[in-house]
Amino acid sequence: MLTAAETAAPADAVDVIAHDLRRRFNATKVSFLIVDLTGKSVARLSTAGTVGCGREAERIPMPGSVYEQVIRTQRLYQEVTGRGQRVIVPVTNRGDAIGLLELLLPAAPGEDILDAVGEAAHVLAYIVIANERFTDFYTWGKRSRPPTLAAEIQYQLLPPSLSCEAAQFTLCGSLEPSEDLSGDTFDYTLDRDALHVSVTDPMGHDIGAALAATVLVGALRGARRAGADLAEQAHLADRALADHGQGHATGQLLRIGLHTGQAQLVNAGHPWPLRMREGIAEVIACEVDHPFGLSVRLPHPYRVQDIDLRPGDRLLMLTDGMLEHHGEEIDLAALLERTQDLHPRETALTLTSAVRDAAGGRLEDDATVMCLDWHGPQETQRHVSSGADTQQASAGRAKRQP
Repeated sequence: MLTAAETAAPADAVDVIAHDLRRRFNATKVSFLIVDLTGKSVARLSTAGTVGCGREAERIPMPGSVYEQVIRTQRLYQEVTGRGQRVIVPVTNRGDAIGLLELLLPAAPGEDILDAVGEAAHVLAYIVIANERFTDFYTWGKRSRPPTLAAEIQYQLLPPSLSCEAAQFTLCGSLEPSEDLSGDTFDYTLDRDALHVSVTDPMGHDIGAALAATVLVGALRGARRAGADLAEQAHLADRALADHGQGHATGQLLRIGLHTGQAQLVNAGHPWPLRMREGIAEVIACEVDHPFGLSVRLPHPYRVQDIDLRPGDRLLMLTDGMLEHHGEEIDLAALLERTQDLHPRETALTLTSAVRDAAGGRLEDDATVMCLDWHGPQETQRHVSSGADTQQASAGRAKRQP
């Protein structure tokens, strides 16, 4: 199947899966639906058994739908319809909910068929990830409307996957853009020994904020990839903004040792993070250094601070758009506590959506969060599911197996 997908054009690669399933199981319809960047809709990009969709793909709102149910729970769904047996399975990779595989079968499938469909969905996740490097087709599917130039720049600064599950942690970021875009970004990377996470918020709006974000994220990634420690990463980002006249930006840099559990933070004029422990959410009060870009006027080294992070904790990093303007109407600590049983992917989306709803859909500032569950350094293999339901287990937060 992978070989066949590789011989197809990048935009047609998922059709290989669809046609294979249709042939093997006499499916009358097989579709791939990709999740929009907002997490609020899906686009039907590929349908075997009907006329090709092209760029007129059907877009379906997720709230209240069976598609939302499958994405949230990451569990297979099936029902009897007037046209046959409908089966929907999640297409997910390491917690990143890419989309859904939907089939219409002539009769109720046995466990062997359901297993085969699940395996096909697993393969499909890798096919999409591999082929989206060569085509805009999947990127287009993730967008419900054409982006502005500033939005295009901002989207490209985000990590390729908004979610990640590993043995020691689960995380997800969510960004609700404002009307004029404010340049918010988040980033993360995982190496052998550490998890690196950052959240940044430049001054200004629209293209100016996007350009400042480009310099900032580029400086941070370059320093990180060169092996710089947190203080040096912050210093180089500070100098980059100052040297290129891109104003200033607030931000937080986090490093967690995967084998030690030691968590260190640099706070560059940014809102304090929240930590939920044993169901109680509290602000982590930390030292605040000057924003990036102000070293010429406010020379001061950036301080690397230890923060208390224990197995079972949930950590929330956020931008001031979550706190100011309409964000003031949201009790983030209480909402974080109410969503403690959700996967970080769902919690992050719930938090940013709450601020957007409070603003009537017209934010004055970008609202961004990174939600991280720390399972602990004692974990060596990923044991969590990608679903929404959780339970407290031993010393940490563990996910129920699907």
